Amino acid sequence: MSDGLVRVSVGTRFIHDGELVQVVEMQAAATGTVVVLGAAAGGSTVVIRVSLRELLDGGRARLLPDDGGPQADDDVDPASVIFAAMSDLERHELNERAAHVREVLTGYRSGSAELPARGEPREQYNPSLSLTSRYTAKSAELEVCLRTIKQWVADFRRHGVAGLARKQSDRQKPLGNADDKWTETALEVMVEHTDQSRPSQSIVISRTNARVIARYGEGAVKIPSRATAYRILAELENRHPTFRRSTKRNRDIADRPSEAYGKLRPTRPGEYLLMDTTRLDVFALDPLTLRWVQAELTVGMDWYTRCITGIRVTPVSTKSVDAAAVLYQAYRPRPAGTDWPAHAVWPEHGVPRSVLLDADAIEGSIRGAAGPSIVPETIVVDHGKVYVSDHLTSVCQRMGISIQPARLRTGRDKGPVERFFRTLRESLLQLLPGYKGPDVHSRGLDPESEAFFYLDELEAIIREWVASFYHHNPHDSLRDPHVPGLVMSPAQMFEHGMARAGYIEAPRDPDLAYEFLNMRWRTIQHYGVDLGRRYNGPALNPYRNITSSYTGKAKGRWPIHYSPDDITRAYFRDPETRQWHTLTWEHAPSMDMPLNEDAMTFARKLAAAKYTYPDDRLAIADLFERWNLGLGDTLAERRMALRLSRDSILLDELPAEDDIVALPSVARVLAAVDTPDDSGNEQAHDPDPETGDDDFDEDLEDFYADALEDA
Repeated sequence: MSDGLVRVSVGTRFIHDGELVQVVEMQAAATGTVVVLGAAAGGSTVVIRVSLRELLDGGRARLLPDDGGPQADDDVDPASVIFAAMSDLERHELNERAAHVREVLTGYRSGSAELPARGEPREQYNPSLSLTSRYTAKSAELEVCLRTIKQWVADFRRHGVAGLARKQSDRQKPLGNADDKWTETALEVMVEHTDQSRPSQSIVISRTNARVIARYGEGAVKIPSRATAYRILAELENRHPTFRRSTKRNRDIADRPSEAYGKLRPTRPGEYLLMDTTRLDVFALDPLTLRWVQAELTVGMDWYTRCITGIRVTPVSTKSVDAAAVLYQAYRPRPAGTDWPAHAVWPEHGVPRSVLLDADAIEGSIRGAAGPSIVPETIVVDHGKVYVSDHLTSVCQRMGISIQPARLRTGRDKGPVERFFRTLRESLLQLLPGYKGPDVHSRGLDPESEAFFYLDELEAIIREWVASFYHHNPHDSLRDPHVPGLVMSPAQMFEHGMARAGYIEAPRDPDLAYEFLNMRWRTIQHYGVDLGRRYNGPALNPYRNITSSYTGKAKGRWPIHYSPDDITRAYFRDPETRQWHTLTWEHAPSMDMPLNEDAMTFARKLAAAKYTYPDDRLAIADLFERWNLGLGDTLAERRMALRLSRDSILLDELPAEDDIVALPSVARVLAAVDTPDDSGNEQAHDPDPETGDDDFDEDLEDFYADALEDA
């Protein structure tokens, strides 16, 4: 039982820093035992004085035993592995065999004379007899050869009871007796199909056989039978999925990093902001062209709290201005809905009321924000050009925001926001009319026949769901390791982060958010500035008909900022005072709702087709008339009539109950569409016969290429 030990004394050899040395002297000192190492036989002259503790635990020396014994790299499994892999029947048989071996060695099945069983020791196993005679008696009793008994005894003495178990060589081979060269070639062929269409197993087997013969020669490698080849491919499927899952999923698995999954670890709110864009699995109706379009969602998520700080739904393809708008919302959160419940409304400063009480908010004089105001220190984005545009990167540089690109085609680097997209689909989108599933294989028979949500309505629904449900549902990933079992919601995690870090990053000046807006160079005339629409305000008075000091391409003109989502106003920064001022569109007083740039472009096209001398007033009046027709001439125009039920702030409506269909914007749209007509029948939901699919034709693409072109 001492084989696992080595006596450290004078003469014990070590490999120390690559040199062969031996102990020549051991001394007792006040700090512990000190060892003097000298050159071993055949080694170079060296004398080292080192503490015994440093010698054994310092990692610079390795002990060299003089005799054999157990080593960590022995070709045997640990006893824990052997016993854990055995069934109850196998354990019973192993214990019986061990009892027989102990009886041969000691005369007692328990192995101790102090714990004898009835009738022990038996006459043929009396300890006074020779060991050979006891071997012979046990061989006759068990009807096995004498050599087997001796081998059992040897294994028991060396490895204990575990040594009597099945040997390493007796274990089952997952791939059977197949030649390793054939198996490696088959895996090579499967890997080559990662970016290709899914192959059949038979074609992989045929290509593997041909490649093996071409590479090693005829007969050099044993070709497995067809049944064996199928079993081998089934085993290799676990290493590199090729045949069962979808090709998209197989490519994702193949792209997994071989090293340990690494990730940034946020420690406080605002440290990292994840930004990403995904295509939504719901049909949406474009309010301008009255066609079904694909909708894309761009969000910003605080990594530490999982709070959503910015949301934007766009048609077709996301532009850099959309990414800037999402980041803008981190500085300027959207206002909350007028009828939102108290738990869904955040104070304007972004701090929950349980941390900082706001008297005005308690009295109800402040409307509040739809989400927290968390200014990021670093944004984590993919390599899409919308996130690395010159405008966005320049503003981030000025704001002191670092940009951390994720690895190419590695979605797990932004895992939390990818998981949010899945939660959004499973908890909200699949409950909405027009849900078409994540792919064509999941699509219903005719989902577009139910798609009567406009893009802005869809964005309003998502905002309501995030504010009322997502921010207040516990997340399994939001835990405090110091409080096991406590699962928090994003809102609670925000409070936890405030208590832990003691601060959040807030904008130094709220007006810095204007720098995220689009900008155009324009002259300042006596009537104001012209962006295709005329804007005016008292801030322009000192600069009317004056040439600006800007040079180069902008010579003589002034920078005017605007948001494409609300063209009723623009923004001008006074070059002398450096203060921002709001400029009002000349027709804004006749409106009680925002108007985006796309709607204005569409309205002008309508007016140009109807009037000989159209202007913006006629265009807007005609557009409003079309939108307010309760019984239009066409089904498409009746869909436009759904906008009658919208509030003055289109994007700020709120759910009041836990059921998705109870969200106000969802309920209003459902009520408007399902209203019975005069005959008592419900209005039909058939799509426009000219459309009805999510295919995007060239005319619509050209329209958006012009309407949404980045400034």
